Amino acid sequence: MRILHTSDWHLGRSFHRVSLLAAQREFIDHLITTVRDRRIDAVVVAGDIYDRAVPPLAAVELFDDALHRLADLGVPTVMISGNHDSARRLGVGAGLIDRAGIHLRTDPAGCATPVVLADDHGEVAFYGLPYLEPGLVREELGAPAAGHAAVLGAAMERVRADLATRPSGTRSVVLAHAFVTGGAVSDSERDITVGGVASAPAEVFDGVDYAALGHLHGCQTITERVRYSGSPLAYSFSEAAHRKSMWVVELGAAGEAPSYQRVECPVPRPLARIRGRIEELLADPDLDRHEEAWVEATLTDAVRPHEPMARLVRRFPHVLTLVFDPERPPEDPLASYAQRLRGRSDRQIAEDFVAHVRGGRGPDAAERVLLEDALETVRSEAHEGVVPGGENGPGAATATVRTTPGAATATVRTTPGAATATVRIAGEAAR
Repeated sequence: MRILHTSDWHLGRSFHRVSLLAAQREFIDHLITTVRDRRIDAVVVAGDIYDRAVPPLAAVELFDDALHRLADLGVPTVMISGNHDSARRLGVGAGLIDRAGIHLRTDPAGCATPVVLADDHGEVAFYGLPYLEPGLVREELGAPAAGHAAVLGAAMERVRADLATRPSGTRSVVLAHAFVTGGAVSDSERDITVGGVASAPAEVFDGVDYAALGHLHGCQTITERVRYSGSPLAYSFSEAAHRKSMWVVELGAAGEAPSYQRVECPVPRPLARIRGRIEELLADPDLDRHEEAWVEATLTDAVRPHEPMARLVRRFPHVLTLVFDPERPPEDPLASYAQRLRGRSDRQIAEDFVAHVRGGRGPDAAERVLLEDALETVRSEAHEGVVPGGENGPGAATATVRTTPGAATATVRTTPGAATATVRIAGEAAR
C-alpha cells in the first residue's frame, strides 16, 4: 500500500502580512497531482489543517476544494485535528464526509476506532490520534498524569488493544499531532508545554508499522518508522534551510520494513536571512542571489541607520522584516529583550518577571502551581476556540485562576504565538 503523508497545511496563514493563499492553492494542486501520478492508495494528513480555530472563509473554501478533489480521485484520506484547529468545528459533518472516503478524526474518544483499508497483503488499520490537550483528555483516556507522554501513552494503549483483536498480519498506521523527543523545532510552531514538558518519547509508538506525525514544521525522521512530513510551506524565517516535502510510504507484507520516498513541495519564493552592517548588506555581491527572496535583515550597526528599510528595499524588494542587533559584548546590559527570552517557556518568563518586580523574590511553590494552572487553562480554551473573537482576535483566550480570598490571583491572556500574564500576590502586581 502506497501512502502519502503530509501535515501542517495551516490554511489561512500569512507570512509577515503577505498572503500565502495562492501558494497554499498551488500546494493543493501539487498534492492532487502527486496522488494521481504516483498512484497513491491512501492520503494521511496529520493535523493543523487550518492555522486557527476560526479560519477565514477563503481558507475554508480551499479546504472544501481539496476534499472534493481527493474524493473525486477515489483515494481514501484520513485527517486529524491539530493544536491550531478547533477539533469540534473541524469535525462537523465528519460522519457524512466519511461516506465520500474522507475520514476526519477529531474526537479523542475514537482514537482506537480505525479506518480499515485493504491491499494484496491484507488489511491496514489507520488510527487517528488528534492533538491531545492533556488537561482536556486525561480523564477521558484514563491517563495516569496530565502530561503529553501520559495521554499519548494512554491513547496508544487503546490502539494496541484494538490491534490485538484484528486478524494476524494486520498492519497499522498511526496519525498523531505531537512533539516527539528528538524533533527539531522552528519559530512558527505554537508552544504546547504542559508541566514544563512539551515532548513525548518516540517509544510511545512502539508496535505500529508507521507513525505519521504532525506539529513540527521540518521534514524529519525520528526513527525509521516515526517521521514528520513537516509543513508544505515555510511559515517563519527559522525554516529558511528547510526542504519542504511529503513522504511517500510503501507498506509491504506484515513484518517487512516500509520503504520511503521524499517528494518536494513547490517553493513560492525562497527565504533568506542576511546579517551585517547596512552598508555591507547593500554592497556585498555574494547577496545577489537573495534579491528575489523574502528577506529578514538583521542590522548590526552600533547606531541605527537612517531610513534602513527604504534603503534595503531598493536592493531587496521583498524584504519583510528588519531586526536591530547592534554588535555588543555578551555581558552588555543593553542586550535585546528577545535575546534574554530566547529558549524560555511562558511559565519561566512569568516566574522571572515576578522575581524582577519583587526585588528578586520569585513565586513560591503554591504560586508556581497557580501560574501553571492559569497557563494550562488559557491554552485549553484557545485550543477549543471558546473565544472566537474579541479584542484579541480569533483563537484568543483569557483565564483567571484564584486561590483563597486575599491570596494570589493569576490572569493569563494569550493570542496565537504570544502571552501576557498578570500576577497579583499579596497586593503586589506584575505584568
